[in-house]
Amino acid sequence: MSTTQSERLRGLLEPLVAARDLDLEEIEVTPAGRSRVLRIVVDSDAGVQLDECAALSREASGVLDDTDAMGGAPYTLEVTSPGADRALTEPRHYRRAVGRLIKVRLHEGGDLVARIIATDDTGLDLEVPGVKGRKPTARRVAFDEIAKARVELEFNPRPARTAGAGDNDNNNDNDNNNENKEEA
Repeated sequence: MSTTQSERLRGLLEPLVAARDLDLEEIEVTPAGRSRVLRIVVDSDAGVQLDECAALSREASGVLDDTDAMGGAPYTLEVTSPGADRALTEPRHYRRAVGRLIKVRLHEGGDLVARIIATDDTGLDLEVPGVKGRKPTARRVAFDEIAKARVELEFNPRPARTAGAGDNDNNNDNDNNNENKEEA
């Protein structure tokens, strides 16, 4: 997609996306046989619901049909949210991933797998899992130290912790185990 077309599409679509309190993450036009696919990727702090994507798709379709931004060739419009494997590139991406496990490649070299505990304007507070029974350790990583980062998919993610709940975690686990034993 040419820069001019990209800028024109962004100018048309960004106000529609912003009006729904969403962030326009990406606009991509790819060939698909004799047609093309226009993919609009949106996100928000609260996530994106399917109904929001459908409504935005209808609205964007109307705006695009009223202009020649896509030219005369046929195209398919897709409005979607970012996939689980998308790169974390903006501070808001990290903020939305608080509590999640991420894999980070550092500019200085080396990879780091850690859980995001908190973010601020300059970087991340991470919890690096302990190895071989050792306790997790805290680590601070500035955004400018990160070359590349992605969320790691977890099939059994750790439940979110609430402030002050640390002392009761073991007791709750024991209570749950006792309940399970009684049911068995």
